[in-house]
Amino acid sequence: MFTVSVTTTGAGYVVVVNQPGALPQAAAETEDKGPSPIAPELKEMAWGAGSFVVFFVLLRLVLFPRVKKGMDARYGKISSDHQTAESLRAAAKAEVAEYEAQLAAIRTEAARRVDAARQTLEAERTSALAEANSRIAAKRAEAAAATEAARAAVAPHIREAVVDVSGRAAELATGRRPDAARVNEVVGALIAGGAQ
Repeated sequence: MFTVSVTTTGAGYVVVVNQPGALPQAAAETEDKGPSPIAPELKEMAWGAGSFVVFFVLLRLVLFPRVKKGMDARYGKISSDHQTAESLRAAAKAEVAEYEAQLAAIRTEAARRVDAARQTLEAERTSALAEANSRIAAKRAEAAAATEAARAAVAPHIREAVVDVSGRAAELATGRRPDAARVNEVVGALIAGGAQ
């Protein structure tokens, strides 16, 4: 009886036919082992080393200087931008300080002007009040003089009316007319006592 075994390798298929009574070692001699998967061939090592050297030279002589030049340019731009920003920040702080100084000067000037205006208004108000008070005092004096003149002008008429009314009241109360000189004397004393 024949036995057939088929095995696959990296290079292809190996067919081994065993006959009864044949030795298995004969089959092992016809097997093709192919390239080793662990140890590379000399040709592959040469291509790998050559491509590495070419890539290294290309990287070292062409690509790295360009990258370094770009990095230096970017660093220089960032440094100059930082310096520009610092100078702008310092200029802005100086402008703010100048603005605040001007603002303080303007506030001081405004406060001075407000105080001057307040003092002027206070002086004008004081003079206007003094003038109004003097006018009021003059009118009051005139009114008091006019009142006193009117009182002096009316006083004899009032005295006569009081004397007449008192005499008539005494006549009605007693039934006879009192002495006009006596009534005049009493009324005079009462008016003089009430005036005090």
